[in-house]
Amino acid sequence: MGPIAQLVELPAHNRMVRGSNPLGPTNKFAASVRLYFYRGADMIIIKNKEQIDGIRKASIIAANTLKYIEPFIVEGVNTEQLNQLCHDFMVQNNAIPATLNYHGFPKSICSSINNVVCHGIPSIKDVLKNGDIINIDVTAIHEGYFGDCSKTYIVGKANPKITEFVSITETAMNLAIKALKPGNLLSIIGSTIQTYVEQFSYSVVRDYGGHGVGLHFHEDPHVSHFHNKENEIILKKGMIFTVEPMINMSKNWRVVTSKKDGWTVRTKDKSLSAQFEHTVLITSDSYEILTLPDEG
Repeated sequence: MGPIAQLVELPAHNRMVRGSNPLGPTNKFAASVRLYFYRGADMIIIKNKEQIDGIRKASIIAANTLKYIEPFIVEGVNTEQLNQLCHDFMVQNNAIPATLNYHGFPKSICSSINNVVCHGIPSIKDVLKNGDIINIDVTAIHEGYFGDCSKTYIVGKANPKITEFVSITETAMNLAIKALKPGNLLSIIGSTIQTYVEQFSYSVVRDYGGHGVGLHFHEDPHVSHFHNKENEIILKKGMIFTVEPMINMSKNWRVVTSKKDGWTVRTKDKSLSAQFEHTVLITSDSYEILTLPDEG
């Protein structure tokens, strides 16, 4: 194990990352945010109670969206229909879909079918078939706060090996989340996931990972889902980030991005890929999953 990144609070006049204030000079949250610098990382925002409450509300809307869309994921539906349903649901719940027009992304959700790892673009041409798997990734903005989650659904009835694969992917995420608490290293996420899935001859996508979230769509730290010494960062109360492993149903973790649309990421060997995601808060002695739907 390499040296552990040290936590140092920067003076207010020197709270910079990559040459600029990540919150921007006019951000209404800037005055109340505590920013910390890690050697070997960049800048991680420690959220206060007001911000955590706001992020929790946004996260619940995102989770409720995934719960709402589940009965519509059936054979014969196209992903543009799913996109519109999710868009309308978020808007009706006073939220804005964060992906819409984000760096030019044209839709309100990501819909990734079968060998699409992430960032699939909804389309009327993508019609679900019995046995498909599809990941729906939703990020809701509510009152300026962000909540991010995703889930892989099975369309109809799939091959038992595929059903098992999807279940193992979700278990990998849950095992990693259960290992989180203040004082542990962020790298425990990747170590836990990689160790678990590789025993089934699956692999962890390395090109994409989780991220800090809450005041922005994407914040530091980057969260690796394989063992990575760059993630040897001490977890601290008030950190919020996503745990979102992308697992390939083969030993080949490599992916390729569509040259046509610049977004769609597929497995290089055309194997299936599954993903689950939660937004997670580090509490005083453990963790809290913020992206849980309302009961009922």
